[in-house]
Amino acid sequence: MKAKHQRLILALVALVALIGAGLLAASALKDEAAYFYAPHDVKTKGVEPGKAIRLGGMVVKGSLKRASDGVTVHFDVTDGKATVPASFKGITPDLFREGSGVVAEGAFDVGGTFQATNLLAKHDERYMPRELEGMQYDEKSHKMKVDR
Repeated sequence: MKAKHQRLILALVALVALIGAGLLAASALKDEAAYFYAPHDVKTKGVEPGKAIRLGGMVVKGSLKRASDGVTVHFDVTDGKATVPASFKGITPDLFREGSGVVAEGAFDVGGTFQATNLLAKHDERYMPRELEGMQYDEKSHKMKVDR
């Protein structure tokens, strides 16, 4: 067999291997492609208990309850179409409050409550840290100045 044919066969084998690896990766990630599940997705598609997912939505106003142990928080997450009960044990982020956005990492228990292991509080584009409130960026000097 000529060297030219050997290179052609090697290139074809490499191409087939590359396509196969891409298809395997795509099939493994097909259900995990979404950044998080919304409560409506959970209610319609269902998520098996114990499967690690991210649940995203808004914290329902009036649903935030702190347990007597001081570290457990119970709350409801909604996307406007469905609501899911959730629980978290630990220190909540500063931006976590009723009516704010949240992405919770964890899994559902057999009772249907989402047991979060990590909370990520979301904010809108107008968010300003407390330390910078009342300050504005001066484009001429490229410095922050106090707005009085």
